[in-house]
Amino acid sequence: MKVLIVGATGTLGRQIARHAIDEGHQVRCLVRSFRKASFLKEWGTELAGGDICRPETLPEALEGVDAVIDASTTRATDSLSIRQVDWDGKVNLIKATQASGVKRFIFFSILDSEKYPDVPLMEIKRCTEAYLQESGLDYTILRPCGFLQGLIGQYAIPILEGQAVWVMGDTSPTAYMNTQDIARFAVQALERPETQGQTFPVVGSRAWGAYEIIRLCERMSGKTARVTRMPSGLLRVIGRFARFFQWTSNISDRLAFMDVVASGRPLDADMAKTYSAFDIDPDSITTLESYLKEYFDRILKKLREIDYEKQKAKKKKKTPFKTGA
Repeated sequence: MKVLIVGATGTLGRQIARHAIDEGHQVRCLVRSFRKASFLKEWGTELAGGDICRPETLPEALEGVDAVIDASTTRATDSLSIRQVDWDGKVNLIKATQASGVKRFIFFSILDSEKYPDVPLMEIKRCTEAYLQESGLDYTILRPCGFLQGLIGQYAIPILEGQAVWVMGDTSPTAYMNTQDIARFAVQALERPETQGQTFPVVGSRAWGAYEIIRLCERMSGKTARVTRMPSGLLRVIGRFARFFQWTSNISDRLAFMDVVASGRPLDADMAKTYSAFDIDPDSITTLESYLKEYFDRILKKLREIDYEKQKAKKKKKTPFKTGA
């Protein structure tokens, strides 16, 4: 099957591209920068220049394609707003897919998006789901809630380096999942007709709270975390203030998303229907414990090797000069 992957340079998108190649699919990636996407070409994908915010670039990218997997989203560093990318851009992509005659469309939303109408990204995801459901395309909507990969920068690295770990409000326990596992669901959907026209949660085996993750990192690293608690009320004030300035509107929208993280409401779901529909074994899914253990084992081994080399270098410096006879 020939698949167009949108958002293939992102944390999740690159895993989808890699897994689709491994499963024998022909993969084309819609990219804004050929330089930043060079690794995808090295993997064996075809690169198509384009941007979902420039609809005129989409028809050529969709030519000859059997299915679209959309894993794109705005980034905090983007100059465009969440609305421009995650609403206008998605509408452009769905319309272009309809016009091209491609029927299969796999879209990534966010778990529980309908429960947060005041959070811009969540409301936009809910509206996009509704738009896609009414499009006539053979859609599958996947709803993850957090990536294991994000925990490294948020918890593991600060604890290893003795830096502050920021915890906001009554953090919501979250069922994080490895992006490599999420990619399996996206690619498997291509071969599973029973997933068409349906929406599925795609979450990890259990929801973890911030302090549970911190204690796990402490145990695995042998270090004590410096936890700093940020009141969620402060974030709301910053968010409201940021809205006054055009160049901070995207930051403001991102800060609004913190209301989801700090709500205390668990981000989790029953995965029985999902595993059955996609024919994936729950025991094959990476757990948070095993993911962090692999990370800390690898990093601590590297640190020991570096320390050993430093000690060897010091001993060589202390070697006295030989005196002549």
